[in-house]
Amino acid sequence: MSRVIVLDTGPLGLVTKPKLSAESTACTQWLQLHITSGSQIVIPEIADYEVRRELLRANKHKGIARLDDLAKFLEYLPITTITMRQAAQLWAQARQQGQPTAGDKTIDGDVILVAQAMTVVSSEVVIATTNIGHLSRFISAELWQNIAPS
Repeated sequence: MSRVIVLDTGPLGLVTKPKLSAESTACTQWLQLHITSGSQIVIPEIADYEVRRELLRANKHKGIARLDDLAKFLEYLPITTITMRQAAQLWAQARQQGQPTAGDKTIDGDVILVAQAMTVVSSEVVIATTNIGHLSRFISAELWQNIAPS
């Protein structure tokens, strides 16, 4: 079974960014390398939502088109009731342990992302991110640059 890489908003935003930069180019090359090496790449719906809302707000039509194209090409992981119930459990546990991942009144996309990644059936799942902080408390998470192809 191949490794499954779940994209957080950081890398997803970089590869759909309309204005190219050294970092977005590097991230796109990293993604292409993983695809060719056989890694399974997953776009979780929560990450799509967070990237898409900003592209829409900024009227970045090319970025939206890139995001749409990527979602057709890679595996898209929709949010389910099971995912949301798992996210609620993670949110409550983090607060009970005195380690919240976001403010009390927020939806907390990080725990939804983690819960989505937990639904992936594979022995090797990692979230590719630009900030491992909250995520690595619950599941394997690495800076995208540190995830080498298998």
